[in-house]
Amino acid sequence: MANETIFTRYKNNPIIRADAVPGANSIFNSAVVRFGDGYVGVFRVDLQDAAHQLHLGRSKDGLKWEIEEKRINFKGNLQDNGLSGVGYDPRITEIEGEYYITWCYYPGGGPCIGLGKTKDFKTFEQVAVTLLPYNRNAALFPRKINGKYAILHRPSDTGHTPFGDIYYATSPDITNWGEHRFLLGPKSWWESTKVGAGPAPIETSEGWLLIYHGVRTTCSGLVYCGGGAILDLEEPWKVRYRSKKYLLAPSELYETTGDVPNVVFPNATVIAGDNLRLYYGAADTHVAVADCKLGELIDFIKKNSE
Repeated sequence: MANETIFTRYKNNPIIRADAVPGANSIFNSAVVRFGDGYVGVFRVDLQDAAHQLHLGRSKDGLKWEIEEKRINFKGNLQDNGLSGVGYDPRITEIEGEYYITWCYYPGGGPCIGLGKTKDFKTFEQVAVTLLPYNRNAALFPRKINGKYAILHRPSDTGHTPFGDIYYATSPDITNWGEHRFLLGPKSWWESTKVGAGPAPIETSEGWLLIYHGVRTTCSGLVYCGGGAILDLEEPWKVRYRSKKYLLAPSELYETTGDVPNVVFPNATVIAGDNLRLYYGAADTHVAVADCKLGELIDFIKKNSE
């Protein structure tokens, strides 16, 4: 298939369409992890009345999914509990036996980052409004670094954000964040408008593997591609390698046609042995997957680094 530099798309993409949930307009930009003897996911479901909701899904093989009809009910004592389960673009990160979920939503004043957690994917607790407006695209690291929780995020605005850099921040308690450091911004032609973090970073012997999205502005609108970088293990705000080539770009019909054409939006990765499976949103309409070898991906990023 076209525009495959290192990933190979699943032949039966997209794996999830809107008909997976009654009343859905689209299902995309969703998070998936291994759990027990199968897979679980938190899915962005946009309804026909334009509501953005987070729904739980389960799968035996990571390809065929059953998604719950009702949105997730997050418990907690926050004032914005009336918005429980309302949001979009979730990520999931396992840290010390708990699964933390980040998402973007609007409790008031603009887009900010919500944080929830679960141990069993049966009961969910909303922990905090993690990062205040305006912010999007938050992904937690899967372990503490230098004794602190770490997160990547992208300061934003109220609209489609014609700019965007990725920042690194730390927290002693996973709710109060500071020590914000610039990580990376637009660089190559395919990401010349803005960038944003994708799935949770993956720890490797070469450093933290970061898959992110990069956006360029064209005469017919925005184009979203997947990009890759490797960060220093102990000082992750330092970029060791960054591919000047994209990892995956929209070319298939389900990526170029939909509610928002020309979008590949990485949200989750699952590793089995040396195989890395990428879950991504396609054209803000579907969920699709693509696979590569982890070692080959790292080599590709290093080889094409500037």
